[in-house]
Amino acid sequence: MILLPRSLLWRTVLLMALVIIASQLIWLALARQAEREPRAKQIAHQAAGLVTFTRTSLLAVPPDKRRFLLSELYEREGIRVYPVAPDDIRAPLPERPLARLLAREIRRELGPQTRVALGLRGIPGLWVSFDIDGHEYWVVVPRLSTIEHSLPLRWIGWGVLSMGMALVAAWFIVWRVSQPLRALAAAAEQLGKGEQPPDLPETGPQEIRALTRRFNQMNRDLARLNRERTVMLAGVSHDLRTPLARLRLAVEMLRDQVDASLHRGMIEDIADLDAIIGQFLAFARGAEQEAPRSTDLNQLVSELAERYRRSGKHLTTVLEPLPRLRLRPLAMQRAIGNLLDNAFKYGGDEVSVQTKHAGGFAFLSVLDRGPGLGPAEAAMAIQPFARLDTARGETSGAGLGLAIVDRIAQLHGGRLELLPRGGGGLEARITLPLRA
Repeated sequence: MILLPRSLLWRTVLLMALVIIASQLIWLALARQAEREPRAKQIAHQAAGLVTFTRTSLLAVPPDKRRFLLSELYEREGIRVYPVAPDDIRAPLPERPLARLLAREIRRELGPQTRVALGLRGIPGLWVSFDIDGHEYWVVVPRLSTIEHSLPLRWIGWGVLSMGMALVAAWFIVWRVSQPLRALAAAAEQLGKGEQPPDLPETGPQEIRALTRRFNQMNRDLARLNRERTVMLAGVSHDLRTPLARLRLAVEMLRDQVDASLHRGMIEDIADLDAIIGQFLAFARGAEQEAPRSTDLNQLVSELAERYRRSGKHLTTVLEPLPRLRLRPLAMQRAIGNLLDNAFKYGGDEVSVQTKHAGGFAFLSVLDRGPGLGPAEAAMAIQPFARLDTARGETSGAGLGLAIVDRIAQLHGGRLELLPRGGGGLEARITLPLRA
């Protein structure tokens, strides 16, 4: 499995590095091929001159003085001369382009009968033959033994320097592009949580500036639409509560003139209408304006549980110690209250609240023994205005209670899940990240 960087910045830098390294290798191969023939001619010319000088020197002295001359040549110039042995003739020339070019150029200067070898008898170097009085000898050419010479260090240094400069330039260019994109991603995440991010600075290349400008405009448009929606829903809800109050008063005044069951039904209908209006107001207001602060979630649950117990509800709590969390307390109270109201309304009298934490998350679960929900119904129940009459016997409400809980959970970086409870019933679980 190949592990690649995940960010655009380092992926681009890695791609640029690979491209530069590949181009450097190609350039090196082309340069070596281009300079191979001139270098072979230069080495061959030096070797041929040295062989000619050695042969001429040996011919210029009497045979009995040649041993002394060879000793002088070796000590002063490092030139070694050996007679050609039968095994030397069968030694093949290495299959390297430069060696073949070198042999060809040496034979062109010294004659086609000249033998050329590399590294005979375990002695490295360029071996070139010459003839004296019918006897064949080798001259080992000094300082020219490394035919396929290594790449000069200065070339490597310049190549590394140029690659480093190119990578720094690529990193800076991509950084200029990735910084606005990273800011856009953070602002989009903030917007997705229901918060209002500030306008982003319109900097960078033309395309990035255009994208940022469109995002800022979209952000302002969404904020305006949210304000208009809040004002509209709040106004409608407020206007509806006035006639509802008059209806409630009229119904109370007719208590002795109508059937008791009819009177009770009318009162319940008015209460349902009032609850629906309350849900509209809570959904419209949202919880974004409340500032988060360090909060003890268990304390919030305990306070809510005490209220429900005082109203005659049977509620049990199992609270494990939790670290303090960055929460919006009023919003979280509303979310827990909505879950408890749903549990008591559709799950019977046996309701419990549990908290725990594991793997960097805190979990708050409201459990009941009601009919429960299937996976498809659970996903639908969280949507705004969802009405699941066949699932848990819901016959009233606007279908916003769980949608409000889900919005509050997302506002805190968490999520709401409706899960089947072991032994029957439903577990409504809020998962929150642990943050100091």
